[in-house]
Amino acid sequence: MNYTELKTNIQDICEQTFTDAQLAMFTEQAEQGIYNSVQIPALRRNQTGVLTNADPYLIYPVDFLYPFSLAVIDAQGNYEYLLNKDVNFMREAYPNPTSTGKPKHYGLFDDTAFIVGPSPDAAYAVELHYGYYPETIVTAGTTWLGTEFDTALLNGALVQAIRFIKGEPDMVALYQKMYIDAMALLKNLGDGKMREDMYRSGQLRIEPR
Repeated sequence: MNYTELKTNIQDICEQTFTDAQLAMFTEQAEQGIYNSVQIPALRRNQTGVLTNADPYLIYPVDFLYPFSLAVIDAQGNYEYLLNKDVNFMREAYPNPTSTGKPKHYGLFDDTAFIVGPSPDAAYAVELHYGYYPETIVTAGTTWLGTEFDTALLNGALVQAIRFIKGEPDMVALYQKMYIDAMALLKNLGDGKMREDMYRSGQLRIEPR
């Protein structure tokens, strides 16, 4: 489903004409809810960078949503994966940022950067494998979500639209349930089949629709 089709479906189902700004708002709210609730392996990418000597912080990519892995790469091209820990662990394990060594752990420090521990004792090449926030279908026209799992996007947008027009509670509940059901299927898809070719085996597999 492309964005033109999505807008038509929202208005047809709601039997209401909305402005372009309103349709964009419903759609982007639905996207935000989906992307922040489900990790979708199809929406992941790699980015290389450098840890600076004695600096424990590494800035996120501009489209960063959540991490899958962070690895230090040595001169021979070997990868050593850091363990992901919460910031409280990092503060307790590495209370003195001036103590340096080869980083072993990393965590989400704030809204802009990772923290690694110990602080690097040299400049290290790193590779981040992460989930990213894709361009909205409002401006892209077509997206992975609209093409591969339009039920989640449509029902999520419909919940926003029906609430906006103060629709009947039973209608809100109906499309909320359809949205929740679609999200459960999307989560299964992400947790199972789409991860199979990465690092995980023996998980739930769902055949393509």
